[in-house]
Amino acid sequence: MSFDRDALKAAVAEHGRVTRVVIADLRGSSPREVGAAMLVWNTGQSGTIGGGALEFEAAKAARDQREANRLTRHALGPELGQCCGGAVSLLSEVYDAQALAALEGAVIARPVSGAAEMPLAVRRLQDAARAQGVRPAPALIDGWMVEPVTRPARDLWIWGAGHVGRALVDVLSPLPDLAITWVDTGPERFPENVPTTVTVLPAVNPADLVRHAPAQAAHLIVTYSHALDLELCHRLLSLGFDFAGLIGSATKWARFRSRLRALGHAPETIARITCPIGDPALGKHPQQIAIGVAAQLMRPGATRTRPMAETEERRA
Repeated sequence: MSFDRDALKAAVAEHGRVTRVVIADLRGSSPREVGAAMLVWNTGQSGTIGGGALEFEAAKAARDQREANRLTRHALGPELGQCCGGAVSLLSEVYDAQALAALEGAVIARPVSGAAEMPLAVRRLQDAARAQGVRPAPALIDGWMVEPVTRPARDLWIWGAGHVGRALVDVLSPLPDLAITWVDTGPERFPENVPTTVTVLPAVNPADLVRHAPAQAAHLIVTYSHALDLELCHRLLSLGFDFAGLIGSATKWARFRSRLRALGHAPETIARITCPIGDPALGKHPQQIAIGVAAQLMRPGATRTRPMAETEERRA
C-alpha cells in the first residue's frame, strides 16, 4: 500500500476539506493491511479500510473531527463486534489545500505523537528512498507515520475503446500500480467520462503510437479491426514488451501466426503473444473477459503462461 497523493489532491480540489483515514498499525487479524486508507468528506467517501463496523464508525468520526490529526486504537472484537479478533490503530488526518501543499517527496513522513523531531530510523528510510529508490512499507515508527507515495509500477497500454476495452478500463483503472494508456482511432470512440488516472490517446493510425510505449509495458489488443490488431502485433513484436494479449478465437490466432511469420517474425517470438485472452470459466461478456484478463495480469508469473479461453469481442 502507498499514499495516493493524486487521489487526495483531487478530493480536496472537489470537496475542500477531506479527512484521510489510514490503518497505521495492527495486531492480529484485520480486514485490511497497514497503509490501507479511505478519504472522507461531508457528503461521501472513497477507498476502504475494510468495511464493516470499523469503517462505518471511522467515517462517522472523521466527519466530526476538528483536530488536525488523531491516532486511535480499536479492538475489533470487543469494541466493534467484528470477527477478525485483532486490533488496529487508525490515523485520521484532515487536509485542505494548505495542508496538501506540505506533502512532498517520494516518502510522506510526519509526526503523529511524541517528539516533532524526525527519529533516526525514519531519517534513514528517507535517505534510502532518495539514494537507492527503496520504497519502505507503510509503518508507524517512533511516533511518526511513514508511507511511500503511490507510483505506478507497470505501464499498461489498452488498444481499443469498444465493449471489452471499456470493461478493461473499468476493472483495471482503480488499481494504483498501473499506469494505463488507452488508444483508439478518434476521440468519439471513448466514453464521455474516463477515469482521471487513465491517459487517453486518440490517433488516426494507432499503430504509429507503438514506438512511444515503454519496452517493458504490458499491452492488451482489443480493437474493432482485425487488420489493426495484426499491425499492432507486428509492431509490438518489433519493439518488445513485457506482456501482449490479443482478443480473438483460436482460428483468428492461427491466421495471425501465419501472417506474422510471413512478416519475418520467428515462431518463438510470435509465441510471446497471448491469444486468446480471458477465462473460459467466466464467460464471454465484456466484464467477464475483463475480470479474467485482470486476474491474468495480476497473478505473478502468469503473463507468460499458455493462452486461456477462446473469446471474441463484439465489434463496436
